[in-house]
Amino acid sequence: MSIARRALLTIALVVLAVIAAMALAPALFTSLDPLTTDVRAALEPPSAAHPFGTDQSGRDVFTRVVYGASRSAGIGLLATTLAFTIGLVIGALSGSAPRLVDAATMRATDVLLAFPEFLIALVVVAILGPGPVNIAVAVTIAAVPVYVRLARAQTRTLLQAEHVEAARILGVRAFPAFLRHVAPSVVGALSVLATIGIGSSILAAAGLSFLGLGPTEPTPEWGLMLSGGRNVLGQAWWISLFPGLAITLTVVAATVVGRLLRARTEGRSL
Repeated sequence: MSIARRALLTIALVVLAVIAAMALAPALFTSLDPLTTDVRAALEPPSAAHPFGTDQSGRDVFTRVVYGASRSAGIGLLATTLAFTIGLVIGALSGSAPRLVDAATMRATDVLLAFPEFLIALVVVAILGPGPVNIAVAVTIAAVPVYVRLARAQTRTLLQAEHVEAARILGVRAFPAFLRHVAPSVVGALSVLATIGIGSSILAAAGLSFLGLGPTEPTPEWGLMLSGGRNVLGQAWWISLFPGLAITLTVVAATVVGRLLRARTEGRSL
């Protein structure tokens, strides 16, 4: 790995570590309450007292960004974990199932892959209704087809590998052979994809919240905060800028780590 790429990876990991710390222990970063209002301090620009300024209700934007990490990043992480698990199960079953079942599963997957993930998530939320739980479900459903496709391809390839055939010849039953010789490689491949997918899920969840389909005020959530400041952008740019930067940094950092990890697993030069 070159020095530049190593430095890029280090920065990305540091960003993700800070976001994780904010999500798990927000009190380490601020002593203020993200819901406390102070009309007298409304729309104050960034200062020593309020590093990210205040919003229309006088709430500290920095505090809300810190506490918003648990919700924004949490929804993205939950959706990615669910999509990973569901995609692994369906893809592995499809890859080892009879040809007719496999074909039917892949045609359904292809239909979903024909549409942008955000559009699918938007339709699902429109059906289920707004709310953080429904956003997580919607983003999960939108992301599942990618994991199904990869898990199926990996399973079919590995089932034809020599070491798996040798295990069968030696009398190892199909399911134990799958768990020992196939599943670890499939999980490894999907893990790399999931690292990149976390950023996409966070972005999709924030986009749905921005449209008013996620948590409601006064919940500190990055997409909701971004939306809340759009009407006063010319007067108080900081309300939308800092949650927007938080989303951008998190998505970019997760994508960088995922792409470098994928390049390494594929044996490409870093």
